[in-house]
Amino acid sequence: MADVEHVLSRLRRYPDVEALNLYAVDAADRLILDVADEALAAADSEKVAIIGDGYGALTIGAIAAHDLRDLRVHQDLLTGELALANNARALGFADRYTAYPLGRELLADVRVVLLRLPRALAGLAEVADAIARYADPEVVVFAGGRDKYLTKSMNDVLAQSFSEVRASRGRQKSRTLLVSGPKPVGEPPFPVRDRLDDLDIDVVAHGAAFSGARLDIGTRFLLQHLKWMKPDARDAIDLGCGTGILAVALAKARPGLEVVGTDQSAAAVASATATIAVNGVADRVTAVRDDAMSSVADNSADLVLCNPPFHVGAAVHTGSAIKMFAETGRVLRPGGELWTVFNSHLNYRGVIERMVGHTDVVGRNRKFTVTRSVRGLHDAQQR
Repeated sequence: MADVEHVLSRLRRYPDVEALNLYAVDAADRLILDVADEALAAADSEKVAIIGDGYGALTIGAIAAHDLRDLRVHQDLLTGELALANNARALGFADRYTAYPLGRELLADVRVVLLRLPRALAGLAEVADAIARYADPEVVVFAGGRDKYLTKSMNDVLAQSFSEVRASRGRQKSRTLLVSGPKPVGEPPFPVRDRLDDLDIDVVAHGAAFSGARLDIGTRFLLQHLKWMKPDARDAIDLGCGTGILAVALAKARPGLEVVGTDQSAAAVASATATIAVNGVADRVTAVRDDAMSSVADNSADLVLCNPPFHVGAAVHTGSAIKMFAETGRVLRPGGELWTVFNSHLNYRGVIERMVGHTDVVGRNRKFTVTRSVRGLHDAQQR
């Protein structure tokens, strides 16, 4: 067997943001692997599933410790999926696992699940239901995370799908929950659907999609400026589209406009695809899973809308937003516009101006700022 700690020390976050205070493996990953050690040693490889693995620590740690093969893995975020692939390739483990969507293929007959607990309770509820619905009745789930992000509500959510939820002893400010005894399941609780009457939009949301089927207040504020967004735009991108509300609203307001929604979350893209379909705009709007428009061609869009995150995983960090702005500067055509909404205390205006072009504040309330940036011809030629 490989030296597990040596293997874990070689993991990187790339292509996600890398910084001195951001790590590819943490104490919670190590604790989950240690608590699950006996179960992994006794398990058939093809009956092990790993869900929510940040950058590959759980998958690669299990492979290194027990020489496992045919692991089944689901990661909602594309950056995590790509980081695992990069790390596995560098360590010679690329053929040891297969990535699957959350569902039957991932979980059928599985006896052991390693789960990094998601912060969104709805996301946890959808995962718990899927395990109870598809896994072996004798399945044991080893779910863990950092103490500061664990809540009693997580136990309650898991208890809706399982008869036994026990907490382990903590270590290094981390803890695991041992979950077993799947309960009988009814109709799948996700995706959920709700209607935004003021926008005349139906919203469909999977559990891990940001804000669920609701309209978050930052997006609502950005939507108030919709009619001023580059009137002659031919094509637009909703960057970090979530459930697709901005993309659908823009398409309904501009019948001649082609819109692409991009998001690195699999749950978000599935939600946006369903939202687009139920609102009858699938002929002009599509949703794709992408990391900050990395697959979009240079100088190919007239308009980009963005409500950027300011968290990278659990850490408060602006790196993801800066990456989005840099890619927007590349993707916009000269004269194209970026419309952004962000928490005012982040003061992104200067960063956006350097990476995109001349930026004006066009709206501000007690919490949010909306800016309009115009891609300059000179700047576009320099890149």
